[in-house]
Amino acid sequence: VRMEWQPDEQGLQQVLQLLKDSQSPNTVTQRAVQQKLEQLNQFPDFNNYLIFVLTRLKTEDEPTRSLSGLILKNNVKAHYQNFPSAVADFIKQECLNNIGDPSPLIRATIGILITTIASKGELQTWPELLPQLCNLLNSEDYNTCEGSFGALQKICEDSSELLDSDALNRPLNIMIPKFLQFFKHCSPKIRSHAIACVNQFIIGRAQALMDNIDTFIESLFALAADEDSEVRKNVCRALVMLLEVRIDRLIPHMHSIIQYMLQRTQDPDENVALEACEFWLTLAEQPICKEVLSGHLVQLIPILVNGMKYSEIDIILLKGDVEEDEAVPDSEQDIKPRFHKSRTVTLQHEGGEGEEGEDIEEDDDDDDDTLSDWNLRKCSAAALDVLANVFRDELLPHLLPLLKGLLFHLDWVIKESGILVLGAIAEGCMQGMVPYLPELIPHLIQCLCDKKALVRSIACWTLSRYAHWVVSQPPDSYLKPLMTELLKRILDSNKKVQEAACSAFATLEEEACTELVPYLSYILDTLVFAFGKYQHKNLLILYDAIGTLADSVGHHLNQPEYIQKLMPPLIAKWNELKDEDKDLFPLLECLSSVATALQSGFLPYCEPVYQRCVTLVQKTLAQAMMYNQHPDQYEAPDKDFMIVALDLLSGLAEGLGGHVEQLVARSNIMTLLFQCMQDTMPEVRQSSFALLGDLTKACFLHVKPCIAEFMPILGLNLNPEFISVCNNATWAIGEISMQMGAEMQPYVGMVLPHLVEIINRPNTPKTLLENTAITIGRLGFVCPQEVAPQLQHFIRPWCTSLRNIRDNEEKDSAFRGICVMIGVNPAGVVQDFIFFCDAVASWVNPKDDLRDMFYKILHGFKDQVGEENWQQFSEQFPPLLKERLSACYGV
Repeated sequence: VRMEWQPDEQGLQQVLQLLKDSQSPNTVTQRAVQQKLEQLNQFPDFNNYLIFVLTRLKTEDEPTRSLSGLILKNNVKAHYQNFPSAVADFIKQECLNNIGDPSPLIRATIGILITTIASKGELQTWPELLPQLCNLLNSEDYNTCEGSFGALQKICEDSSELLDSDALNRPLNIMIPKFLQFFKHCSPKIRSHAIACVNQFIIGRAQALMDNIDTFIESLFALAADEDSEVRKNVCRALVMLLEVRIDRLIPHMHSIIQYMLQRTQDPDENVALEACEFWLTLAEQPICKEVLSGHLVQLIPILVNGMKYSEIDIILLKGDVEEDEAVPDSEQDIKPRFHKSRTVTLQHEGGEGEEGEDIEEDDDDDDDTLSDWNLRKCSAAALDVLANVFRDELLPHLLPLLKGLLFHLDWVIKESGILVLGAIAEGCMQGMVPYLPELIPHLIQCLCDKKALVRSIACWTLSRYAHWVVSQPPDSYLKPLMTELLKRILDSNKKVQEAACSAFATLEEEACTELVPYLSYILDTLVFAFGKYQHKNLLILYDAIGTLADSVGHHLNQPEYIQKLMPPLIAKWNELKDEDKDLFPLLECLSSVATALQSGFLPYCEPVYQRCVTLVQKTLAQAMMYNQHPDQYEAPDKDFMIVALDLLSGLAEGLGGHVEQLVARSNIMTLLFQCMQDTMPEVRQSSFALLGDLTKACFLHVKPCIAEFMPILGLNLNPEFISVCNNATWAIGEISMQMGAEMQPYVGMVLPHLVEIINRPNTPKTLLENTAITIGRLGFVCPQEVAPQLQHFIRPWCTSLRNIRDNEEKDSAFRGICVMIGVNPAGVVQDFIFFCDAVASWVNPKDDLRDMFYKILHGFKDQVGEENWQQFSEQFPPLLKERLSACYGV
């Protein structure tokens, strides 16, 4: 029998002293501890001392013992593979022998240690672990049972997939039935552990759980009235997940589950209420929602509305009683990182502005960001929002009677929740709300002057949700008063209100577009005044409001008076910020919009802005190169600096057009662009190709010498796995073709096959399809001999993807290309001629010479097949198409 390891007394004292020192607040002591730990880690049996203190030294205080275990856990994480097997075995054995320590803290620490070892050794190298833990659950001793369950719960959380795999011979087949037995245990802590363990396997649909699903659901129902809030919380969580993965099993009991959840959503314990409230959010996504919930709305709606009030804790955290804080500087951790949305080139559609690409994320309509933790108020509001989208106006009979009482209530907390309700239903119940808006909107505008900051800020958000309706009315009725008040709120003395007002104003700008032109002077005065007033966080939102304004009114901003107001403060900020300052991102984005809107009006400011963008790209590339060569000595650069700079250069090229030529001539931007186009990061390539296309349009003479080097790179990026990269590369190829003309011929072979493949792929996003079609048309326009032979391979998807695009430059050049190719290879279109007819009919007014080309092709086809066949052929046309072709082209 091998001797059990024993600590050396002196060594033990040394380790204990170290543990005591590490609890000292003194940083010098802390640093000495760190050094000492690194030295001691050279000795393998140091880890034996650590486990010994945790499990055997009952004379020491618990925090010291626990700390010893946590240091050991970090060692396991970092060096477990180097532990001698004797040390590893000693630690494992000590863990299992002491999992029932009388102290909850020590049990929890041992549980964490066991999980860490398990995740290191992947459970396979410790085969006795799960059987022993499951065995210990049967112990008469409460502490042993609870400690084992704690460890098992952590293992289930960390390794749920592995536990359901063949690698371990599916231990779940034993574990799940075992856990289910403990749902009836007399201790609430044990019941809670048991449910939490099983809950880990719902979303992954573990087979062992699916085999026992009915027992599981019955056992959950048996715990419905449990007196322990942790148990109730886990029951709610289980039902919410089951709703997602096994709704079929819940449907027979749906009525009673809904009754139960209505009760739990009002649970005195807010954590339980929050878990239960998730149920309504999840149910709203299920097809059966309307059917099963209709009869319960009368109970549910008041509960959700009640949950939308700020809790007392929220108000304290939000400093709801602090009205003026505009002079208090922001703490840095309050400022959430923001993400730059890189340029994606899109086309204009019929009946609307350019549509957003499909890969662009939703706005987060978050009304109170500062409490970014999810809470009952947010969950209730989100649930009401999704249910309004399911039930539409059928929700209103349950809501309107409540709303009156809320919106005019004397207690500001209740009034505030009423305004939030009104905002939450805006999207789903818009139709039914319209008759009430002429009365409600003025009331909300009045709430913008409420003496409570939290009421003013929610009024901003809710009004922004009705901006679309406001803009559709005569401007003097609501737009003008709303704008006047919102602009005052932008200058509010409360930072939260400033933030809400700025965001709401940006939404209003997007809806109102050129309706804002008459008020531009007044708007700019306010936004510029805010520059001097705002603390850090809101300054970033202000940039966004200015950029959105420029996007919304476009060239109307190009007036000397407006430029005089807007540019000096923006440029002052620009000069203040260092190259490494992340605040450059929102400012660069804002300037990019402003440059595009001001066009020639931006000329006086363009030189320093251009220079700095080139510098940012150059610095980032240099830093990336150093990092790639010596990753141990240099930091990886933040490539966002380069991406945002490339996008601003695109904005300059687009806004200044030919005027950008002398700036490009005096810089090495083409060399830098060559490097950016080959960057490993897709977003960098995406922005590079957008800039390449814009420079091609603005000053091709500088792009042309690089074409032989650039084209192969563009060809390599026609990979639809990266939608936006592929989209922008495709667009750039089209722009280059138009400039190159017949000289494009050597490059057709390296891009055309990819483009034909993309246009024929199923499920390709609309934006990419449209850009691909335009580029194929443009290539065919300049090199018809090379492209026309492929005609029948792309003509059909080509026609269907371009029928919804507005008449414009791109569409014009692409259709000319198709006509020229049909001239070269008429046989290529015969099979799909009806699609061509439909695409031609999508033009509202083509240029005369393009109209002639259409006329010739249509009549040529008609003459070719003969009157009688043409009659038969045109019988298949929808009536509208028939009318249009006969009216415009006489066929």
